[in-house]
Amino acid sequence: MKTLIIAEKPDMGRNIASAIEPRATNRRTHLEGERYIITWAIGHLVSLAEPDDYDPRYKKWQAQDLPIIPDTFKLSPNPRTRDQLKVIGELARQCGRLVNACDAGREGQLIFHLIRRYLKLHQPVDRLWISDLTPETIRRGFEQLGSDEKYAPLTKAAQARSEADWLIGMNASRAFTIRHKSLLSVGRVQTPVLALLYDRHREIEAFKPETYYRIKASFDQKSSKYSGIWQGDKLTDGAKAEAIAAKIKGKKGAIVRYDKAESKEFPYRLHDLTLLQREANGRYGFPAKKTLDVAQALYEKHKVITYPRTNSNYVTEETVPVMGKALDMLRGTEYAELAAGADRSRVHKGNKAVCNPAKVEDHHAILPTPKKPGALSPDEKKIYDLIVRRFLSHYYGPALYLNHTVLTEVEGETFRTRIKQLLDPGWKVTQGAAETEDKPKRGKGKAKPDEDGDDEEQELTDASFHVDESQPVLCKQAKAEEKSTQPPKSYTEGTLLKAMESAGRAMEDEELRETMKDSGLGTPATRAATIERLKTVGYIRASGKKLEIEAKGCAAIELIRGAGVELLASPVMTGQWERRLSQIARDEASDEKFMEQVKQFARMIVQKVAEQTPAPAGTFAEPERGKPAAKGGGSRRGKAAARSGASRASRFGAGAGRTAAGASRSGTGSSPSAASSAGRSGKPENAGSARSSAAASASNLPQSERARAASIAAASPSSGAGRASSSGQANQSGQASSPGRTTSAGLKPLGTCPSCGGSIVEGKRGYGCSRFRDGCKFVLWKEQHGRMLTPAMLQSLLAKGSTAAAAFPRAEGSAKGRLRLKDARTGDTVVEWT
Repeated sequence: MKTLIIAEKPDMGRNIASAIEPRATNRRTHLEGERYIITWAIGHLVSLAEPDDYDPRYKKWQAQDLPIIPDTFKLSPNPRTRDQLKVIGELARQCGRLVNACDAGREGQLIFHLIRRYLKLHQPVDRLWISDLTPETIRRGFEQLGSDEKYAPLTKAAQARSEADWLIGMNASRAFTIRHKSLLSVGRVQTPVLALLYDRHREIEAFKPETYYRIKASFDQKSSKYSGIWQGDKLTDGAKAEAIAAKIKGKKGAIVRYDKAESKEFPYRLHDLTLLQREANGRYGFPAKKTLDVAQALYEKHKVITYPRTNSNYVTEETVPVMGKALDMLRGTEYAELAAGADRSRVHKGNKAVCNPAKVEDHHAILPTPKKPGALSPDEKKIYDLIVRRFLSHYYGPALYLNHTVLTEVEGETFRTRIKQLLDPGWKVTQGAAETEDKPKRGKGKAKPDEDGDDEEQELTDASFHVDESQPVLCKQAKAEEKSTQPPKSYTEGTLLKAMESAGRAMEDEELRETMKDSGLGTPATRAATIERLKTVGYIRASGKKLEIEAKGCAAIELIRGAGVELLASPVMTGQWERRLSQIARDEASDEKFMEQVKQFARMIVQKVAEQTPAPAGTFAEPERGKPAAKGGGSRRGKAAARSGASRASRFGAGAGRTAAGASRSGTGSSPSAASSAGRSGKPENAGSARSSAAASASNLPQSERARAASIAAASPSSGAGRASSSGQANQSGQASSPGRTTSAGLKPLGTCPSCGGSIVEGKRGYGCSRFRDGCKFVLWKEQHGRMLTPAMLQSLLAKGSTAAAAFPRAEGSAKGRLRLKDARTGDTVVEWT
């Protein structure tokens, strides 16, 4: 009988077929050769079942039904890929052996074994474990197939992770949602990540800038010119700073100390996925998910890079010769000149900066493969370029610098000068335009501020520099500069990824800290999905490169901490889980004992939340959009709403902050069942199963799922009969009364939606699109820039995109202006003054 190979995705299946069954017949759902039949899973074909699959009463979210703790976890097929699952079952009956060719890692084990368990496949199983999809690697992998029994502990760890996330995500999300009558998604990873954003947000809000003064002087000595910064205690007296500057200007001074020291800068580590995502975000503004998707295409479709979902920055000894082949390939590409200048002797088995098998777990660092790239899209070229240049850098020597430190004294005042002179660029020549960090521009540059906030300059130059200690200097210029201390920076996706990766390293528990050192929050494969999930459920939003927390996200963290289950918002729990899961994967701990502890924790969460005071009315209310931001910065939603939210927040936890500063775009009135139904396709992530703890907006739900919200809506003080909104709060489009839901009841369409072509209908506070459930976000608020929107203005905006001239309030009095539709997707407007 033939052997059935089950790959994780179609591209991987086709790559395997071309390597071991090149004459296989393409049957659309699989490829059939003489010895093998190759098919694929398309990600998660099977997931853990929803609560109502255990008992229909769970369709309604009711406190008396919690906690939901199955004796045995049921499985449910993904309805969108049910046909492919059926194909696998039919093919398996024709075969006497199976090969698990899903991704080599914990999640790949889970995908395969959920399929095997659901279809009740009992054939013996071999495991293919490879890190790239080149034909040579695939063929070598099949020559070294091992029994899947070898990976049984890893399978147990994968199953325990999945079921534990289901228990915590499902019960916590339902408990908080029921108690506070607003969809609140909770997960083991997503909630601590949200807490990182919340705490940073609070730090920025609480920050009070302090003014101080810096004195900068310019010195001449024969042909040498340089500048220095005054050394002393931080000056907060402007008059004193001006007096020092006046005292030294035009006076002679002396060099009291001049030190020179060489330093080396070695290449940055090879890319793991998180490093690649951080670099792509910083350089190109790519969201983490986009970088992962592009890298996955380079791996699966083009086969020009190795497996991207890796957490390692190193390679094994077996990989070093393959790197040499990749270097040879690059000689025939646009990187030919750099490849020709590479020193092959620098990359060898003894180079621990590259080859460190002890630090390679499932997969080595991301590398270019020996396959020459063909036609790549612009985005694919950018990601491939980052990977290739990082790879090439390790074949070059370190960058060499000569660091100059000069202490100059004038009239008893000391100034320090720091100059970093580039002697040899070394590996930096491989970076080209991509390498901007510490790269001199036109011979000179400026270093970044010190980590402690000291903004003393360090000049970067590739020109020679020298001063003579025995000769006097002249202070040509001196000035006192007013400075201000800066608040912590908002997270970007890149800096948040770094924070997720390093989370837990400050833990007092040494063992937990060691566990988290190499894991952090989530895995490289799941971090992007966690960030996207926080956006989807309305906890955070992207504002340019910055990630800003929404009022719903603030409230969620405050409620969780206020309920006495703050462990949910801490990386400590993830550290404890990862430690135990690692032990299970090594067959050093019991998965059954682990699961019993998780069940006890789920029961405790439900009990604690049931005792919590419900969130005050208006906690999740969304202020009107379109108003200008308050002076001094802040989000466009305004700071007045932030102040109004603070008083409400005090009832459910300390440090409330801006709980009403703007509820989620995905809506607090969306179905609570979203927390258990989002992401029915794709992998469950560590923040909770994508089908369980990751809540999605109501617009993403089928009608049958939206109906589940009725039980919550019935208890809502402002919900009408038959409505599915919670507490009458803003839905996906932002309409408080959900006008799209009642068009069938007789609401008259007022015009055509500029975004999707749906009907515009009137709500309590605005005019929204009837297709908001399909994802349309268009809404025109009745109050626009200080005046009410008239019917004529509404019609003109919908038809022409602007209104006739009208009076709008300004600080100095009213003035004439036209209202113009700024964004036809959302309904945001601006005033053009006439």
